[in-house]
Amino acid sequence: MHILFFDIDGTLINTCGSGLTALKIAFTEVFGTPAPEEVATAGRTDRAIARDLFLGGGVEDSAEHWHRFSEAYMRHLTHQLARRDGHVLPGVVALLERLSQRDDVALGLLTGNTPEGARIKLGHFGIDHYFRFGGFGDRHLDRNAVAQAALEAARSAVDHALSLDRVWVVGDTPLDIRCARHIGARAVAVATGMVPKPDLAEAAPDFLLDDLSQAEPWLQWLGQGRSNAS
Repeated sequence: MHILFFDIDGTLINTCGSGLTALKIAFTEVFGTPAPEEVATAGRTDRAIARDLFLGGGVEDSAEHWHRFSEAYMRHLTHQLARRDGHVLPGVVALLERLSQRDDVALGLLTGNTPEGARIKLGHFGIDHYFRFGGFGDRHLDRNAVAQAALEAARSAVDHALSLDRVWVVGDTPLDIRCARHIGARAVAVATGMVPKPDLAEAAPDFLLDDLSQAEPWLQWLGQGRSNAS
């Protein structure tokens, strides 16, 4: 059984800035002060991004503030997605469709988004139904911890013994590659996000693709020719 974890933003979809805009609007709404202008987002968890917003905006990083901020963020995320011309990235739908037809593949998420944020984003683009389990960024500051949570979720969801050489993380940042290595998994890097391809290459993924329409070499490695392989 192959376990394939996908990142969301920059890997599966481009929301045209919906997430960051919603985060900043929610911050101002909840705390009555402008959000810090500069905040790093690529490959990071929503909880870590919120912590940086709180610290940069002079707001206590408390569980109560996170809860209020997260609720506001979900409302504004839905609104921002509807206003912008986001899109599913090249090759994604065809790849997910092919993989979902195999009985030796289980698809999951490994994302910095919260579970609700992931549902909203993927549901907006009609691809949420492909994913059975995942690790999310609502509790963890570090992506490695999200990877560990994703692996535990897969173990609970899949009725097969997991072999780490058949676990893959697909993402668009060096942090995705790094968290794959943290759990002993393999990594596919895709240059559809904000990180240039040479920087991804330096992180030494097992496969490096321009986009997921070029996934055929990886699929061949997985044995794609055997659509119902055991």
